[in-house]
Amino acid sequence: MCFNSFFFLFFFMLINYFFFVYFIMNGLSVFFEWEIISFNSMSIVMSILLDWMSLLFMMFVSLISSVVIFYSKSYMNSELNLNRFIILVLMFVFSMVLLIISPNLISILLGWDGLGLISYCLVIYYQNLKSYNAGMLTALSNRIGDVMILMVICWVMNYGSWNYIFYFDFMKNDYVMFIISFMIIIAAMTKSAQIPFSSWLPAAMAAPTPVSALVHSSTLVTAGVYLLIRFNYLLIDMFFFKVLLFLSILTMFMSGISANYEFDLKKIIALSTLSQLGLMMSILSLGFPDIAFFHLLTHAMFKALLFMCAGVIIHMMNDIQDIRYMGGLSLYIPLTSLCLNISNLSLCGIPFLSGFYSKDLILEMVSFNSFNLMVFILFYLSTGLTVFYTFRLIMYVMINDFNLMMIYNLYDEDYIMLNSMFVLLFMSLLSGSFLSWFIFSYPYMIYLPFNLKLMVIYVSILGSILGFMVSNMGIYSLNKLLLSYNLSSFLCLMWFMPNLSTYGLSYIYLNFSQILFKNIDMGWSEIYSGKGIFNILKNYSVFYNIYQMNNFKIYLFSFILWFMILFIFFFI
Repeated sequence: MCFNSFFFLFFFMLINYFFFVYFIMNGLSVFFEWEIISFNSMSIVMSILLDWMSLLFMMFVSLISSVVIFYSKSYMNSELNLNRFIILVLMFVFSMVLLIISPNLISILLGWDGLGLISYCLVIYYQNLKSYNAGMLTALSNRIGDVMILMVICWVMNYGSWNYIFYFDFMKNDYVMFIISFMIIIAAMTKSAQIPFSSWLPAAMAAPTPVSALVHSSTLVTAGVYLLIRFNYLLIDMFFFKVLLFLSILTMFMSGISANYEFDLKKIIALSTLSQLGLMMSILSLGFPDIAFFHLLTHAMFKALLFMCAGVIIHMMNDIQDIRYMGGLSLYIPLTSLCLNISNLSLCGIPFLSGFYSKDLILEMVSFNSFNLMVFILFYLSTGLTVFYTFRLIMYVMINDFNLMMIYNLYDEDYIMLNSMFVLLFMSLLSGSFLSWFIFSYPYMIYLPFNLKLMVIYVSILGSILGFMVSNMGIYSLNKLLLSYNLSSFLCLMWFMPNLSTYGLSYIYLNFSQILFKNIDMGWSEIYSGKGIFNILKNYSVFYNIYQMNNFKIYLFSFILWFMILFIFFFI
């Protein structure tokens, strides 16, 4: 099953690649309409849009999923139900493809809902309490986006068809389109985990590592960005887009800070994914959809590779994810360390790796634009924080002393995992330049002052020095003096967002319902209904029982009295 799926997806990727080259060279865009059923005047039509963007994204999704399935053959070899896992992954890829190629809101909803549902199934794959909680948080956060898409379907009915792609130009200033754009932005924010829906992405790390590599780094979380790229012509002048810019920059900043406080290997990588999603969303909000798409694809490559390396390390370390136990791994697992370091450096935007081409372009376009100082400062701070937590991670995992146990045997000879990682390593090195030649038909010439041009390098060097210093910091350090405990916990816990989106939402209602239950169900309604009637009848029975047992004369008199009352009632 593993190898069949791998070959199928790999050949699907090759087909997409050849079609993509043909389409982009000839400037083609193909729109299919498949009429499923036609009855009287009603027709149900499935429409498919193939252009260079959908073909390229499908190529990347199928490449990563084929490599992840190949990797799972070794990573999950002790799993009894491996076929079930592979089928879930294939269903996920199918949902993603449906989302990518559909210009129709109904089929987008099918793909969108499929992503959410299968993501839930994969998060709770290891069945324990933590996984269930994470799965519920993931599913319910994504439900908000699903409901928004459903409401968009209702609103688009005003235009007579669900093929939203036709209505961009002449419905731009319509108030209905204003409502639709707001809902689309909310839907994309839930799927791409922007503030205030950020807490589900680190929680979803309860899933197996191949799932994290495929779903929570490169495909599911980028579905929201892809939807906004498709709707971009409609949204470009909207007020909500400015709000999205603000929220996405804050997401980028918040996840960068939280990653510096985190010790769970997978959560650090999840928070870096969140930071890069904030970067994509913010450059999209500035009005550069092609650059956002470029970064989406380059990021997918090195982030999937980063998760795969994390999976190998977690296997080696006897299923321990805490980076404080690791250290010195570059001596024992050199090939995995090579992949980890290259993907980390690509994430930082080190020149001529894939991340550099997109990230540097984004930051230069931000410098080039006339936005306010807060946007500028937060962009560069977030970039510095990315380098900061990356170097901290490299120090903890690669360079410091090994902290797990006295006797250990780490090996680097799992060739199924290594082969699949080397495919992505090759792409992490080359995909940036390859895509920049393909996507941008002419070179971007960005002319900036010398210091502004080198600002990226300045913040990167500063971040790497700070990361090195923090990883060697003692427990009684300056950090304890600078930050109070409350501030540290605020920054560490993602600005309290996980608590706010779980207890914060449910506490008021659950507390109110507990008070209602105590006072009404178990209180007044008990007294006045079941228990109260029972008590009244019981008391009367006891009272009459005493009469009957103790005084025959009173009993006879009451009998006669009752008899007289009945006689008067019936006969007079």
